[in-house]
Amino acid sequence: MAITAAMVRALREKTGLPMMECKKALEETQGDEAGAVEVLRKKGMSQLTKRAGRQTSEGRVSFCTDGGRTAMVEVLCETGPVADTEDFGKLARWAAQIATRLDNPTADAILAEPVPGKPAQKLGDYLHDVVNRIRENIRIGRVAAVDGHVGRYLHHDSKKGVLVQFTGPCPDELKLDVCMHVAAMRPMCTRREEVDPQVVEQERRIAAEQVKDKPANIIDKIVAGKLNRWYSEVVLLDQLFVKDDKKSVGQVLKAAGAELTVKQFHRFEIGEA
Repeated sequence: MAITAAMVRALREKTGLPMMECKKALEETQGDEAGAVEVLRKKGMSQLTKRAGRQTSEGRVSFCTDGGRTAMVEVLCETGPVADTEDFGKLARWAAQIATRLDNPTADAILAEPVPGKPAQKLGDYLHDVVNRIRENIRIGRVAAVDGHVGRYLHHDSKKGVLVQFTGPCPDELKLDVCMHVAAMRPMCTRREEVDPQVVEQERRIAAEQVKDKPANIIDKIVAGKLNRWYSEVVLLDQLFVKDDKKSVGQVLKAAGAELTVKQFHRFEIGEA
């Protein structure tokens, strides 16, 4: 069967792939468009496998709020320009939208779900098609989703996002301020009890070594003081608030509501180790 230019153009418009690849696929399937699409998809799978080991240090963070649940998803690629493409933007938006519907969203679970509005197409299939068109390693990275009283912040370049779950109602301005604090100050965890005991013990040993020549009766007090200062650097509720360095984040929240505090937070930054 003769492969016409119109057939090639139609397949090109449907798949977004180069004309020559579309022509070869049509030739391989004797002009069967559906068969050609399947051939191209299989080649796309090989592209995905071939590129899977490549570094993905670019991308964007995407949010979605639906029915009282907010999700934040990190979608990664190899180069900055790809993160600005329409295909990549759709993938990021859809991934976040799907994550709001899942009880325990993971990258694999999101990819196994249908594309919003297209029940016949899995998001994983769309990802494979995008990789086939763009020819870069693209993957979904970290995923977080929380319910209830939530604050969120997305940096202007979409490369840094923060999701904070509060224990109760919190003024919108304070929600945003706390999220921006997390973005800037990079806390390790929410509260002291969440710090790895081995990390605490290591810091304690370091502090004790620094004051080993001090009088024995004051060493414990000095070590405790050093640990408190360290906690104020790495624990969110102990950190000095960026907009009022006379108070900790915990104190600022308590002033807004006697029982108000942070239940948990998530911070994603593209390219961080």
